[in-house]
Amino acid sequence: MFQPGDLIVYGNTGVCRVESLTEGDRGHWHYLLKPLYESYSISTPADRPTVFMRPILTRQEAEELIDSIPSIEAGIFRSKALGDLAEHYEKSLRNHSCGDLVELTKSIYAKKKAAKAAGKKLGAVDERFMKRGEELLFGELAAALGIEREDVQPYIAQRLEGERSEGA
Repeated sequence: MFQPGDLIVYGNTGVCRVESLTEGDRGHWHYLLKPLYESYSISTPADRPTVFMRPILTRQEAEELIDSIPSIEAGIFRSKALGDLAEHYEKSLRNHSCGDLVELTKSIYAKKKAAKAAGKKLGAVDERFMKRGEELLFGELAAALGIEREDVQPYIAQRLEGERSEGA
């Protein structure tokens, strides 16, 4: 079980702080969670979870993930059926994996770049999932690295630029 003060990923809510762990009805335990980037609380079963929960990445894991970004392959997924497109993106979110979130956002970013080069705009479904993927990814990286969420993208760029300079 998680302890008060722990930072966890809670489903597609993202990073939450465990505020308390209390014994409720019939001896069942409940967490009171506070999402880091929202202004509400969540009460959820601790001993029989119905929503995915895991500890956030460690700082070392976050830095290793960032270092691996250039090597993560991100093929563009296209479909004229918006339901298929949304289902493909939802699958990446349901895995609750930062690596999958990097792949998702890189894929949609590549699609956006290609659309822009063709004089087109990115579709609303793509935009929505890119935004959600970045929110989840940047939220967890920010918590793991001890920085603000809006500082994650510049941190990634600086870290990757530093690697290129060292490798040159």
